[in-house]
Amino acid sequence: MAVKKLKPQGIKILKMFHIFFAFSWIIGGVALCLLVFTVHPESGDELYMRSRILQIIDDYFIICGAFGSLITGLIYSIWTNWGFFKHRWIIVKWVMIILQMAFGTWVLGPCINNNVIIANQLRDAALTDPVFLDNIQTTQIWGTVQTVLLLVLIFISVQKPWKK
Repeated sequence: MAVKKLKPQGIKILKMFHIFFAFSWIIGGVALCLLVFTVHPESGDELYMRSRILQIIDDYFIICGAFGSLITGLIYSIWTNWGFFKHRWIIVKWVMIILQMAFGTWVLGPCINNNVIIANQLRDAALTDPVFLDNIQTTQIWGTVQTVLLLVLIFISVQKPWKK
């Protein structure tokens, strides 16, 4: 049985939501990178607050944007003519999105969440805590890589390379 496809107006609405969620994910990544590189707390309270703001950016912009992009991407693949495997560029996007979401869930997310706990418990001592500092370095390096890869996804979405 063939799946009923969205009408043109439905596709336009879907595109608006997909762009909104992708924008949220990318802006969250950029904001996280800017904050982690440019704000240098000097007290435990400031350190906790920066850690908490990073967590809020992750929870509300990055995670919501990522899942919204995933869901709207699934809708695109099922209820429009794009499909999952019709074009190589779509396959590349799916692989990149799934890998980025997995990496964010199991590597970056725990670093950010653990730093909130460490900063709350240790306050000033967190400034020299090796686990805290390692989590910040991981967030700086891999958060930047993730954000650059999101920008690559925009390029792929617009240019649609590797067509059949």
